[in-house]
Amino acid sequence: MTVDAVMEFRRRDARDKLMGRTRYTIDRAGPGMLHAAVLRAPVASGRLVKLDTSKAATLPGVRAIATAADAPGRIGIGVADHSLFAEDLVRYVGEPLAAVAADTIEQAQAALAAIEVMIEPLPALVTMEEALAPGAPLVHPAWQGYEVLLEGGARAGNVAWEATVVRGDVDAAFVRPDVTIVESAFRVGRQNHMAFEPRAAVARYEEGRFHIETSTQVPWTVRNATARFLGVPAAQVRVTVPPVGGAFGLKFDVAIEPFAALLAKMSGRSVRLVNSREEEMLTCLFRENAEIRIRSAVTREGEIAGREAVVLMDCGAHGGEQIFLTTMTAHTLGGNYRLGAVRLASRAVYTNTPPNGAFRACNGVYNTFALERHTDEIAAAIGMDPLEFRRANVLGDGDLGATGQVFEGEVLRPMLARMEALRVRSEPRIAEDGRLYGRATTVGTWFVFTGPSAATVNMNADGSATLVTSGVEIGSGSMMQSLPQIVAGALGIRPEEVVVRQADTDASGYDVGVGGGRQTVSLGAASLAAAQEVRGKLLAVAAQMLDATPDDLVMQNGRIEIAGPNGAGFSIAEVTARAQALQGPVGGTGSSTRKGVPAMPGCVAGHFIDALDIPVFAVHDCEVAVDPDTGHVEVLSYRVVQDVGRALNRSAIGGQIQGGVVQGLGYALHEEVSIDAHGRVRQSGFETYRVPLAGDVVPVEIDLFEGAPSLGPLGVKGAGEVPILNVGATVACAVANATGRRVQELPLTPPRVLALLLGRHPELAFPHILPAWDDNLVLPHGAGT
Repeated sequence: MTVDAVMEFRRRDARDKLMGRTRYTIDRAGPGMLHAAVLRAPVASGRLVKLDTSKAATLPGVRAIATAADAPGRIGIGVADHSLFAEDLVRYVGEPLAAVAADTIEQAQAALAAIEVMIEPLPALVTMEEALAPGAPLVHPAWQGYEVLLEGGARAGNVAWEATVVRGDVDAAFVRPDVTIVESAFRVGRQNHMAFEPRAAVARYEEGRFHIETSTQVPWTVRNATARFLGVPAAQVRVTVPPVGGAFGLKFDVAIEPFAALLAKMSGRSVRLVNSREEEMLTCLFRENAEIRIRSAVTREGEIAGREAVVLMDCGAHGGEQIFLTTMTAHTLGGNYRLGAVRLASRAVYTNTPPNGAFRACNGVYNTFALERHTDEIAAAIGMDPLEFRRANVLGDGDLGATGQVFEGEVLRPMLARMEALRVRSEPRIAEDGRLYGRATTVGTWFVFTGPSAATVNMNADGSATLVTSGVEIGSGSMMQSLPQIVAGALGIRPEEVVVRQADTDASGYDVGVGGGRQTVSLGAASLAAAQEVRGKLLAVAAQMLDATPDDLVMQNGRIEIAGPNGAGFSIAEVTARAQALQGPVGGTGSSTRKGVPAMPGCVAGHFIDALDIPVFAVHDCEVAVDPDTGHVEVLSYRVVQDVGRALNRSAIGGQIQGGVVQGLGYALHEEVSIDAHGRVRQSGFETYRVPLAGDVVPVEIDLFEGAPSLGPLGVKGAGEVPILNVGATVACAVANATGRRVQELPLTPPRVLALLLGRHPELAFPHILPAWDDNLVLPHGAGT
């Protein structure tokens, strides 16, 4: 593949999106289509005593009403703890009780109001401290009877899942006479994705099968989960995906699709279901709130002899994505630095709050915040410059990760050097306006979530190619840029000549979904393999036409020719037509999956991924000014050095980095979700939830670091996930440097910063995280395997 020939390919969907011509799922309405609405619980915890739909069923326009009796299945990750509707217990404000399809949305909402509901209130566990208190009521009293979908995770009471890492003798490290022990505590709140297109689905039931059009990142997950909820074979569900109007992880799970599918079957009509903005806010799969305690034993020279940590992740009323994300603590909080001995516990905790889910660099954003703030506190405790400490301790070639994985290549140290070169171009600001100035540099370790992907490439008679995958264009540009570039490079055609089919589970092979930076890597590898199969077939036919061997030929610029100046040849269209006449349609298939990088045996328990196939690193730097009178934080400059493996499209990567940093600034400074004592989210829309606006955007200075080892096709790595990873950490460290205060929480809203400056913000204490690490565990490390 000639990469230079296809770099900087512009997005083919840009003009339609800018002109408002793109038809998202939310735009898909047609004559005769029913409109659906969901009745949601008004309390956080209670026993469902009565649910009478008889009156509602007689109202004008009502065509179908569904309740728990119509959806018998349960789904989950690791453990099947999630039913489509509340059955006997209500577990959070907003939990679905029933769904209605009617001729108009007004009629559907009137029917919801006519459903008679009686709920006996029960104590609600709104915080993880309440959920972990001795004798606390159980969010899932029947948890022991749930189907376990992955063996090895520890569970008990309100702990939905527990994953642990133990490597080396941590106790011995902490009693060494030459170490200083540094302990830190951190807390972060929830973050809402705020995708412009809310979750939306249109469903039909035809010829004994469901067809769901939906705004999702994971068409195969929607297919399989819908089938499981409804108790039908997965083959009876087809999922297609129009353009997606924003996701960021919000749509990395099944959501409203089963409701629409069920109502479509019950009514015999197409059904459209779209969440309101308030529903998106009150029931959104937020980035989870978390509480972290971390301790390190460090020598005077800066060696990290031992580290231990406990991370509590609020999964809300169902385990969901957080069960999987307990794995990531080993690679995020346990990442960045060489560790002598380490033990980590990551626990997903049930509460009577809306379920949480995946969000860009999920788990990593707050663990990087905690790790980098802890690193600055270590440097201060031993009297070492924070940057020098990082240069001395970052992971390098041959170093062990927390799980015993052996890292390859020197990446972070040269990236720190690159950042230093960027930093020296601008001198620190001089405090002339009474504000407090601070600057910080942080590092971060992320990964590319690989997993199964499949692709088919079909050549067309005009010399163009059609790429068929289950990939979804969620705004990152991978489907519109990276994949066409990869296929075009292999086939010697222009990216514009690669047609990319929208995701359709009937037409394409299994794919684990778009997220975790995997699209260009996993789908790219599958697409490249498929294109190479096509290439081989065309070269073989061209060799016959030219009386040559395939090795004598080159395939470029839309032609296949004998190598050398003035070589004879044919257009790819001519060769394709000849191949079709001789052999039939010309196509190829490809697939990819995890490579399975090894961890150290016995180090991990309850993990879904023991080691990282493709680590990705980032170095961020920012400068801030803090107003001591108001607590307002202004970000004055921001710089990113990002490990990209190999950049196929530098401008596209730059756009992802700029967008990721702005989204991270929202997490760091503005976006705060609060839940009241009754379990209700206080922020119900854009009026009460502060996202970054145009005036908050800070231009990001970007340096793409190429050449780090990667198993990805052509050496690429995912570039869309990692830009948000370090932002909260970098801003927090800069604010701490500016104010001289201990920053332990995000977001750094003006009231919180002002409280820090005035000394009115108490030190965090987590009585529900016990001092002895082992006392926090449901089971001793490894006992559940």
